[in-house]
Amino acid sequence: MKTTAPPVGRARSIALISLFMASFMELLDATIVNVALPDIERALGANSAQLQWMVASYTLALAIGLITGSRVGDIYGRKKTFIIGLVIFTVASVLCGMAMNPEMLIASRALQGFASAAMIPQVLSSLQVMYRPSERAGAMAGFSALAGVAAVSGPILGAILTNADIFGWGWRTIFFVNIPVGIFAVICAVKYVPESVAPVRHKLDLSGVVILAVGMLAVLYPLTMGREENWPIWTFLMMAFGLLVLVGFVLLQRREEKNGGEPLVAVSLFKSRPFAAGIAMMFLFFIPMNGFFLIQTLFLQLGLEYPILKAGLTMIPFSIMVPVLAGISAAILARKIGRVVLQLGPLVIAAGFVVLIFTVHAVGGAVTPWHLLAGLALSGAGFGMVVAPVGIFVLSEVPTKFAGSASGLFNTTSQLAGALGVAIIGTIFFNSLETSTATSQSAVFIEGYTFTMWWMAGGMVLASIVATFLPRWASEVDPVEDLVNA
Repeated sequence: MKTTAPPVGRARSIALISLFMASFMELLDATIVNVALPDIERALGANSAQLQWMVASYTLALAIGLITGSRVGDIYGRKKTFIIGLVIFTVASVLCGMAMNPEMLIASRALQGFASAAMIPQVLSSLQVMYRPSERAGAMAGFSALAGVAAVSGPILGAILTNADIFGWGWRTIFFVNIPVGIFAVICAVKYVPESVAPVRHKLDLSGVVILAVGMLAVLYPLTMGREENWPIWTFLMMAFGLLVLVGFVLLQRREEKNGGEPLVAVSLFKSRPFAAGIAMMFLFFIPMNGFFLIQTLFLQLGLEYPILKAGLTMIPFSIMVPVLAGISAAILARKIGRVVLQLGPLVIAAGFVVLIFTVHAVGGAVTPWHLLAGLALSGAGFGMVVAPVGIFVLSEVPTKFAGSASGLFNTTSQLAGALGVAIIGTIFFNSLETSTATSQSAVFIEGYTFTMWWMAGGMVLASIVATFLPRWASEVDPVEDLVNA
């Protein structure tokens, strides 16, 4: 395949805009749907399990396809793969916006996730091609800043778009807004993004992808649907089957690696205690964190009966603190106190959750956004303390030859943990609502919210404990180089 020359000047700036717009859409769509869930529930008649799948199907599909998407770009061309992923993502957004029932929306969200898995790995790869090593710092800073803004602005932007009710579309606007953005990004990419392939081409482990997908679905589906079905025997049998499939996946990956092949997951990486601890910490951290994003909006809108715009704006303290502490942690704290920043971050989040619990208990159904300010600000600060520096600690002692595999697994872990978080925390939350003996709607939701928040605070404490097994200090890791080789 022919590799095209990197663009310069204005052409490179336009190519960068195309790549950044695609990244922004993908990151935004991971969280933007949360705030619209109550409106979607009413419009489509969705049950609680279906609401969980509307969130989890996206992250699960992204996680399953992420490493393969990167390797497809290496083999068949990053520009081509990026454009195909971007086109499919835009089409999937149309299907999401046109969804006539919960099943169609869930399937369309999964398609968005698979499209993102093809599209997003090519962004970092293309940045490496477009910029010389001395210039990449600026491009990566812009990428990181954009990622931070997108990740925390989803609920706010989702609330504004839904509340605006453009053309009477309501919640469908959060998906339709991707259409003009996607079309513009495709046009720019076709003309200006350079084509490139990896100098050393990776192999595709499609059987590994299928086995991982079957195992994860066999665990998540009954975990999410079991409460709705009153936990029949098939749910437990299916989860047991899923766990066996995942064990088989690990054994097959190990055999593939021993035979000199190129598995989806390099199992030998887990011989490194810091890396194994880092992956464990990621799971323990993102399960409660993604669960929090789900139940917070449901509590505000269904429990406290906040209008959607008010619910979205309530999250501003969280959204402000994330980028502020992310910048401080990456630039200062990680250098000054080392891994302690990753031990403190989850504890700060846990403290924020506890403040929210006591605040809600004390004020009851009359709680206002001002009452929630301190707890949300603390939670956002802790989140920022972790998400910016965690990668360099987890990857710092990984051998160079495994850097790409480790980075790919690192990113996949956060997505898988997110899908698990929605399933596990969502199940705990909805189950506590059903078993509540409270007499009013607000009291029922307060009981369910605070009960679930205690579980999530406990998960954060565990994440902090596991962080003690990470390296005391992190060596410098090139995030572009590692992620490109994933």
